[in-house]
Amino acid sequence: MMDKQCKLLFSLLALSLVLVSAAQESISKEITITNVERTINLKTHIPKVISLLTLETTSASGVQSFHYAIEGYYRKHVQYVGAVFKKKDEDDERLVATPVKVTGQSGKLFYRIDLKKKLIPGKNAVVEVEIFLVDSLKPYPSEISQTEKQLVKFEGNVYQYSPYKISKQTTTVKCASSNIVSHSKSPKPVEQKEAVVTYGPYEEREPFTEAALDLHFENHSPFLTVSNLERLIEVSHWGNIAIEESIDIRHAGAVLKGSFSRYDYQHSRDQGASIKSFKTLLPAAARDVYYRDEIGNISTSNLKDLDDAMELELRPRFPLFGGWKTHYVLGYNVPSYQYLYHSGDRFVLKLRFVDHIFDDQIVEQARVKVVLPEGASDIKLKTPYPVKREGDERIYTYLDTVGRPVVVLSKENLVENHIQDFEVYYTYRRFFMLQEPLLVVGFLYLLFLSVIIYMRLDFSITKDEAEESRLRVSSLIEQLQAAHDRRSALVQSYEDAINKFKSSKDSNAFTSARKKNDADYKQLTGQIDSIAQKLKAEQSEEADKVADLQKLDKELREQVLASVTHAEKLVAGKLQKQHYLELEQAAANKRNDLSAKMDNLVASM
Repeated sequence: MMDKQCKLLFSLLALSLVLVSAAQESISKEITITNVERTINLKTHIPKVISLLTLETTSASGVQSFHYAIEGYYRKHVQYVGAVFKKKDEDDERLVATPVKVTGQSGKLFYRIDLKKKLIPGKNAVVEVEIFLVDSLKPYPSEISQTEKQLVKFEGNVYQYSPYKISKQTTTVKCASSNIVSHSKSPKPVEQKEAVVTYGPYEEREPFTEAALDLHFENHSPFLTVSNLERLIEVSHWGNIAIEESIDIRHAGAVLKGSFSRYDYQHSRDQGASIKSFKTLLPAAARDVYYRDEIGNISTSNLKDLDDAMELELRPRFPLFGGWKTHYVLGYNVPSYQYLYHSGDRFVLKLRFVDHIFDDQIVEQARVKVVLPEGASDIKLKTPYPVKREGDERIYTYLDTVGRPVVVLSKENLVENHIQDFEVYYTYRRFFMLQEPLLVVGFLYLLFLSVIIYMRLDFSITKDEAEESRLRVSSLIEQLQAAHDRRSALVQSYEDAINKFKSSKDSNAFTSARKKNDADYKQLTGQIDSIAQKLKAEQSEEADKVADLQKLDKELREQVLASVTHAEKLVAGKLQKQHYLELEQAAANKRNDLSAKMDNLVASM
């Protein structure tokens, strides 16, 4: 029995070793790199290594891929590896770089780069590989005062770290400034010109050859790092996509030693390694842009319209020195027709996973939330690189019933080359767009219906006759005031007709206008008399005021008729002009006095 168990255990162990070996890849000995032109760009806070490799093979069947090796001590620093196939007269082809494990090479990083076409003997393939080494540029010293220059240190390998034999290679290091304190002087040849240090050319180097590369130089480029990014994308099928980014940012350069003097900072031309402002790029169609923090809106920003983007210059409330942090919120809207496509009820949203925040950006932690319309279902995701999809959430906003689905994605350690589109597919039936308008209409209908029913209900146990009488009197007074205003306007109508008659001497037109005004006056006076009778029936004190009003109106009417008579005599030549003017002036004064008394009387009701 024990022998059978031992055999079974041995078989399982052997099977596991076979599976592990199958999962690992091996280095081809039939590939040679004939030339390497390697550039290490240290002009920013992210070292970028670009290797132009010329590959050849002796394999009769050809090779479809090759391995790219990276030193083990860069394991925590490699955040991006990209490769392109270089063509002379055509556009470059992007190649897929996949991290793999290689048999017998533990502790090293390997990427398998797949070629579009097989490399055969007698031909060569030129491939450019680019890697980003985040946080591999260290401030040295790590603390500086406000006026000191920031020096940084970079450690690497003079040679191209490769699993294949290299016939010829050159390494060019581009520093941020010509102030290079020290650099490796071997293996020779080594040449420095201004801010560029060239190592090589070197010939016939074996696989995995290493030689220490150390550089100590001045670098005042913005050492900005986004420690946390919360990106919210809210999709509306009414034509808008709202995007809001909540960003925690810090200066990752040499920590400020000592106190900060704003006076010295403002009066100094050389502001050292501090960061006063930075620029972010928004989509060209962005509108309603806002930039704020916990205090409120930050007005020290400038938005510029470029040909293919909107450039926003962001100025924090204070300059950033090494170790300092700040937080802000940036939001804007874009039209949905540029990013949302559909075929029937199937929709796809195509947007950037992260967008440009500043040049040579580093995002340590990004969390992206996509809020889809209520009713969206069958949600699928397509990303240009691996991301973590967390559990979907559901939020409730105005007029929502079952809530809106939220797709939550996250990824760590993103750089500028990760600014790529991702796609969210979902099903959404069009009639869901009518849900919110119908809810609003239904709510208003029920509200008005409730008000109508409420107003028609009488909740009183007994009727209050005094209150009802007061309400009736108030209504009659409102009618009286309206009728009085219209009757007062007739005085001006009479005056206009008289002036027109004096200038045109058209008696027919004057007679017609006068008849119309007389009819309106009679109708309004009768209406006021009727209101007076109703007020008298209510035993209201206002009835006496209406009687006084009618007496004053009678006097005003006499003055208006007198002006009519004077005008007729003037036109007929029976009255001298000077005498007419004296009579008319006296009548006008009397009319104004009576009108003022009537208005005051009505206002006191």
